[in-house]
Amino acid sequence: MSYYFNKILKSKNFDEAIKQVTSGLRKEGFGVLTEIDVKETLKKKLDVDFKRYTILGACNPNSAYNILQKEDKIGVFLPCNVIVEEHENGDIEVVAVDPIASFAAVKNDTIGCNLIDIQQKLIRIIHNLD
Repeated sequence: MSYYFNKILKSKNFDEAIKQVTSGLRKEGFGVLTEIDVKETLKKKLDVDFKRYTILGACNPNSAYNILQKEDKIGVFLPCNVIVEEHENGDIEVVAVDPIASFAAVKNDTIGCNLIDIQQKLIRIIHNLD
């Protein structure tokens, strides 16, 4: 089982991809709680060069609230991360976590429907990128 969904974008630059992903997240009811510029962070902390790589910490408040009501320690898995990564050839890859795979350690059958809903939203976001 894979732990992520992804899509390669050949017709977008990095900044355009970030905007499109953020817009797609918003359309599906997610907000971006954190935006981590890994390239900048690694340069600042380790003085190393790294490719353009941004981690978007996405959260759907309704889904998060519903799951937290059923499993209060689930916050260790939140938010759902989406990455935007620039490859050497200029392609942009967008990757979203599969919440079902990442939450597999949680033994609480009451959250399954919520995870399926989040999974389907993230799949739609990735699928609808161009």
